[in-house]
Amino acid sequence: MGKLVWICLAATLGMASVAQADVAAGTYTVEGTNLDGSSYGGTARIEPSSDTTCHIHWSTGSESTGICMLYGNAFAAGYVFETGGVGLVVYEVMDDGSLEGVWTIDGLSGAGTEILTPQ
Repeated sequence: MGKLVWICLAATLGMASVAQADVAAGTYTVEGTNLDGSSYGGTARIEPSSDTTCHIHWSTGSESTGICMLYGNAFAAGYVFETGGVGLVVYEVMDDGSLEGVWTIDGLSGAGTEILTPQ
């Protein structure tokens, strides 16, 4: 599983060639699939903390908070659940401002998917 995340991260970062994408601060609608394939939803809030970094908070039935980074059209976040688990998500910034990504949690097998759509 670790290889999949690194391959996704490398592929996404490789797409960052000419232009820097823009990720808007604000609230996003979350639609995703869990590691077992079940679906979930909720909201995420993104707040810039520098030109390339930000803070992100998800409310999807559980709460998680993380640091995020924009590089080209790749947007990645490391996050911690309120219960202490650590995760990683890598998104591609789409032309419409939405973020399409894949995520995992340390120590667990599999990957979930997630789409963040600006509200």
